[in-house]
Amino acid sequence: MNTAKSKDDGTSKQSETKKQAKKKAKKQERAASATPATLALGELGFPYALHSYQHDPDSESYGSEAAEKLKVDSRRVFKTLITELQDQPTVALLPVNGQLNFRALAAAAGVKRGEMAAPATAERLSGYRLGGISPLGMKKRLPVIIDTSCLHFPTVMVSAGRRGLELEVQPQHLIDALGARIAPITH
Repeated sequence: MNTAKSKDDGTSKQSETKKQAKKKAKKQERAASATPATLALGELGFPYALHSYQHDPDSESYGSEAAEKLKVDSRRVFKTLITELQDQPTVALLPVNGQLNFRALAAAAGVKRGEMAAPATAERLSGYRLGGISPLGMKKRLPVIIDTSCLHFPTVMVSAGRRGLELEVQPQHLIDALGARIAPITH
């Protein structure tokens, strides 16, 4: 029979309380960052990382601002453009430092012509505000074509659905999550 008394000075309880507080804070942080885009990736079980920065409302280029503030190669940060390819809304994902080649995009979609969708149309179809349009978790599921350059990097970044919030994900996971096609669509 063990007659030694255990000394409970409350440190184990304090340690457990601190762990619970940290866990709760992390859960609240994730909830505060929850967007339809993060929820969509989470439901699919694909790993991702969130990166936030202080958005400057005077910034002229949301994507370039993200690359600069997060100190990331701009070829890895992809912008989400809503286009109209012969009246079919289509999402084009390409590096923020690139320009969309409409001929190449139309060819990849098997049509003859295309143009940018009106900003109001882009917001209505995606459910996001300009500068925070994510290809994930859109209000309406649209066909997606991603520039082939995404395959040159272990991870790429896309908007997480809010200005100042970027999602970092492996290119193949992004392709799979979106059911996207890959094509060279950048000048």
